[in-house]
Amino acid sequence: MARNFPEVWVGRVETNLKTTDEAPWLDGIPEITSPVVVLGEGTDTEKNIINIPTSEFEVEVLINNSTYPIALQDYTDDTAIVALDKYQTKVTTLADDDVMGAAYDKIDSVTKGHVSSITSEKYIKAIHAIAPTADSVNTPVIETGGNDDGDGRKMITRREIIKLKKKFDQMQCPANGRRLVLCADHVQDLLNSDQKFADQYYNYVSGKISNLYGFQVYEYIANPYFNPTTKQKVSFGAVPAADDYQASVAFYAPNIGKKTGKTKQYYSDAKTDPENQTNKINYRHYFIAIPKRAKYIGAIISSKA
Repeated sequence: MARNFPEVWVGRVETNLKTTDEAPWLDGIPEITSPVVVLGEGTDTEKNIINIPTSEFEVEVLINNSTYPIALQDYTDDTAIVALDKYQTKVTTLADDDVMGAAYDKIDSVTKGHVSSITSEKYIKAIHAIAPTADSVNTPVIETGGNDDGDGRKMITRREIIKLKKKFDQMQCPANGRRLVLCADHVQDLLNSDQKFADQYYNYVSGKISNLYGFQVYEYIANPYFNPTTKQKVSFGAVPAADDYQASVAFYAPNIGKKTGKTKQYYSDAKTDPENQTNKINYRHYFIAIPKRAKYIGAIISSKA
């Protein structure tokens, strides 16, 4: 392999993982300042952990969580130890010509699949972790009350967004920083039934959906599922039942913490593979996004018609 391959390639992948814009609803949320500590480096049980003062994070929100594996590993009276989620890509093979040199367009072309897979998975888990587990005073879950969509699901209306606003007001959530991430079903409902929403669907200056009732509005196709009967979130990784629906998720941005950990590159040189004469490469990346407390988070879930 070219002498500059390992350092240059992993550096470029790290940059792309930080700048790939797949979750604008996380834009502007600062990284948790606690440094990343690597445990068991180079072993199968390697972990990236951070120590977080419990004055900044309420520990119970990490325990009462349906996003698994649970992030919280241990805590003392004043510090929580949180393990970042680990994302790994499958091994791909590369010809020697593909790894020679350090042109960014070549690196991006070869590693695009790795970066896309990691960013997709980490943001899917992030929105799941941010969503409330169930309905409560501090984590309101609002049910839709619109017309039947034709498949037995009640459509969302502006009334539910107004109800959610009232719940956030009652929690005394600060007005600046409220965000609402609409699921695909709810975007479709509003486009079909709300001409004003359709007319304002895109702000042609910012390229974003126009704000609604104090919420900065986004859309995301991989929001978590909720059971409409129990109003509880389906656990991460579980297969949704036929009567489970994706939900729209709301949160107060300053209440969300995120942390990007280490990115590691694994490769084997073609010189060690005389039979196939190919290089092999894959990546491991650590990341987490979680609410700091079980408050200022909410959801709008579809109910049955």
